[in-house]
Amino acid sequence: MTILDFVRPDTTSSAASAAPLPRAGVRLVELNDGLWRVTRPDGDVLGYVEKLLEAAGTRYRAKRMIVSQQRFVSVGEFWSADDAVACFRLG
Repeated sequence: MTILDFVRPDTTSSAASAAPLPRAGVRLVELNDGLWRVTRPDGDVLGYVEKLLEAAGTRYRAKRMIVSQQRFVSVGEFWSADDAVACFRLG
C-alpha cells in the first residue's frame, strides 16, 4: 500500500471530500455513507473505495478484489476519491 503523506489535500475546495465521480469502464454503487462498490459495466466486482476521516483530512482507500484468492488487497490511499476510482480502470 502506498501513502503519500507529503502531499496534502486542497482544503480550500470541496473536491477533497466529494464522492467519487463515475468513470468510463467502471460503475460505482454507494453502499453507505463513505463506501462504494466498484464494478465493471457487466456487474463483476472489481473492489471498493472507502472514505477515511483523518486529522490531516479525508482520504480514500482503494481495495481491489482478488477473486481467485477470495480476499481484498489495498491498492493505496488517496486525497481524492476520483484518484482512488482511477486505480480500477487500469486492471
